[in-house]
Parts: sequence; structure tokens; C-alpha cells
Amino acid sequence: MAIRVNPGYIEVLDKFGAEDVQMCYQCGDCSTVCAHADDIFKFPRKSMRQLQMGLEEKLETSLEPWLCYYCGQCSEQCPREADPGETMMSLRRWLISRYDITGIANQFFNSRTREILTVLLIAVLTGIYLTFYGISGGSIHVYDGEGAFLPSSFIHTFDLTVGGIMFLFLWLGALRMWYFSMVKGMSIPVPWWLYFKKLYEIPFQFITQKRYAECENNGNSKLYMPWLVHFGLASGYSIMIILIMVFVEPLQAGPEIVWPLHIFGYLATIGLLIGCIYFVRQRIVKTKHVQYKKTHSTDWMFVILLIIITVSGIVQHILHRTGYLEAANITYVIHLMAVVPWLLRMPFSKWSHLIYRPMAMYFAEIQREAVVRQQKLVDPLSITIK
Repeated sequence: MAIRVNPGYIEVLDKFGAEDVQMCYQCGDCSTVCAHADDIFKFPRKSMRQLQMGLEEKLETSLEPWLCYYCGQCSEQCPREADPGETMMSLRRWLISRYDITGIANQFFNSRTREILTVLLIAVLTGIYLTFYGISGGSIHVYDGEGAFLPSSFIHTFDLTVGGIMFLFLWLGALRMWYFSMVKGMSIPVPWWLYFKKLYEIPFQFITQKRYAECENNGNSKLYMPWLVHFGLASGYSIMIILIMVFVEPLQAGPEIVWPLHIFGYLATIGLLIGCIYFVRQRIVKTKHVQYKKTHSTDWMFVILLIIITVSGIVQHILHRTGYLEAANITYVIHLMAVVPWLLRMPFSKWSHLIYRPMAMYFAEIQREAVVRQQKLVDPLSITIK
């Protein structure tokens, strides 16, 4: 079967952040130092070479960019300063755009202006809709219950609708990931039962981010700080999504605090605040960690919206519990004006890592076992993952 080459592929990846690929001369130091590269998944060297050769279809079917957690070891060791870690990050952005059937992700990653205008438009429309609903059906002086400006029953339905749209596009993307990597990208048969045998990988990788914790730490400390911050952020917004989608009605009631529920919200808020502060500081100060020296505009949009959501949520909670109901309702509208675009851009941005990476780990383990099984039947040299 002929392999199609795209000579302009490197220029395409430039827009996703891969600026130094041509510097690579394939010495292999990056794969040697990587804690996760092995005989089956030879990244980042293999991905760098495929990118240089314009093998777009090969990279489209690859899981290797998702197996990289960008600890920065490869970029620090590169003698040519080709920055393979940032290239793998850029490939993940590009893969998100390939999984997306709408083309929205491609627009976001390639144009900061389009992303900002889209977010602002959704925020303004959200604010107009919520304000109109509140004025027409309730009172700005009532926070919840009969005659409320934004009653919790309405907010629950509103949240489920927005969340349903988000998850629809996200899981359509996950389905395309499966097709690219497990159908189009496999040259050997995959037993159907392997999908069930390895299914535990999805929740396990989602909850623990275990492979990130295993990244090399350069001996600086016993705890790998980037993993801890990432874990706090991921846990924080995962808990918040569950609380918003499932428990918004008892949470919005009050002013008494429902401790069995609110304690999770408080812990999640602390995790989000610490994660946001760490993110901003590392990228402004430009610390010695190479993974913080370059930041795509979509990453900044993610954290800016998250900061607005977190701070406005805290203010809203305090205003409600202290009896300033008019101000609490106004702050609630501002809060949701950030929440809605933040949720809706998830399938089209870096935040989709939350789903795509555990899925990639799951598919990678299936591929690994399929290869090992096939090696027992035929010549090992004939077994490849496309």
C-alpha cells in the first residue's frame, strides 16, 4: 500500500506550536531519556521523523503523542534544541483538531482572534439569555426557591443541556480516535475481548495520572511537582463538573451550608486556585522547566476562564451566604458567562486531554498486548503498528 506524503505538513504544524522540528537530526537522545518510550512506542524520535517526512496519515493514526506527558527531559537533552517535547504537545493539539468533526478546534488552534471572539460571543449570549430569563420569571432579590431569579431547577436543566452538548462532541472525538488508532492504524488483528480486559485502564489513568507521576524528576525532589499540580487541577474541575451536573439544587439552596456536599466544592476550589496560580507563575516567570517556556494562546484562554470561574464562584458563594442576594444573582450570571464557553470549548481545546489521554492509554495497552500475542505466532520483525 502506497504511503502518501504531505511536503507541507511541517508548515501546518508550525501553527500548532511545532517550531523547531527541522533542527532534529535523529540522534535518538530524546527516546533514550524518555521514561515511557519502549520497543513498541518509540517516541518522540519516531514522531519527529514522521513529521519531518510529511507522513501525515501515519501521525493521524498514532497514539504516541498522547503517551508523552511533556516532562521536558527530551527537550533538555536534545543537542540540537529541536524541542521534541513541545513538538509532541503540538501533535496533540493537531490530533484534537483531527478528531473534531466540526473544524472548530482547527480554527481555535490556528487563530487566537477567532477563539477570543467565539468565547466572548458565547459569554454575551449566555448573559443575555440568563438575564432575560431571570427578569421575566423571577426577582433579582430572590436567590432560590419560589420567585427566584435563577432557580436551581432551571440551572440544573441548563447545566445538563450544556454538559450534554459538550460530552456529545467529546465522545464523537473519542470515537474518531478509536477509528484512527485501532482500525485505520493497525496492521494486525485485535481480539475483541481485549477491549474488555483492558477497560480498567480508562478510570485508572483518568483518576491517578500514574504515568505522569513516573516521569523523571531530575532528582530535585521526591515529589514530581508538575504531576501534583496537574492532578489537583484535573481533580478540581472533575469534582466541580460532577457537583454542577448532579448536585446543583442542594448546593444552591441555603443559606445554610450542606457540609457533605460543600466540602468537596471547597476542596476542589482550593485545588483549582493552587493549580491556576502555579500555571500562571511558571509561564510568567519562565522557570527552568522547559515545558513552561512556551505557551499556546489556547492554554491561556483555558486558565483565564478557569480563574474567572473560580473567583466568581467564591464571591457568589460568600454573597449568598451573607445575605447579599441581589449581588449574588448578578455574580451568578457572570459566573455562568464564563462556565458556558469554558465547558463548550472543552472538546476543541487542550482540556480534552482529560478524556483523550486515558482513552489513548487504554488503546495503547490493547495494541501492546495484540502485538505480543501476534509475536508468538509469526516472525517478530514483521509486527508493526502503522
